[in-house]
Amino acid sequence: MKHSLLIAACLFVFLSVSAQNKVYKGNSSAWSDCLFSTEGNKVYTGNSHSWTDCRYTIENQKVYSGNSTSWTDCLFTIDGDKIYRGNSSSWTDCLYTIRDNKIYRGNSTSYSDCLFTIEANKVYRGNSTSYSDCVATIDGLMKYALIAILCGPY
Repeated sequence: MKHSLLIAACLFVFLSVSAQNKVYKGNSSAWSDCLFSTEGNKVYTGNSHSWTDCRYTIENQKVYSGNSTSWTDCLFTIDGDKIYRGNSSSWTDCLYTIRDNKIYRGNSTSYSDCLFTIEANKVYRGNSTSYSDCVATIDGLMKYALIAILCGPY
């Protein structure tokens, strides 16, 4: 579920111009703390850009596993401010709602269902923007970086 949340956040800003971006653990921006890097429509593990390290491919509002764009490898569908499981866009398959720089569980926008808050280039746990609640720092555009965060280690 935490992996899915990171995908949702990345897709939140997913229509901007693609450039190389990095996602770091917590408040760090050290090379050794790089969790993901993005280039084009691909999300890679760590600082790599090798096809063997491709974790996700994003194409046509869909997030796929690895280098695939096969419907069988579709992990998530983005429709508006919602992220759905697999190829679905049914309200019963809604995993996340992204609104006002917050990522909520399911179709909710309730304070108690807030999973992450996005502020500046940081992603925080819950409704917090406290230094100690920072789960990731994004260097560059948010485009696919938020997807990496949602799919990643959280």
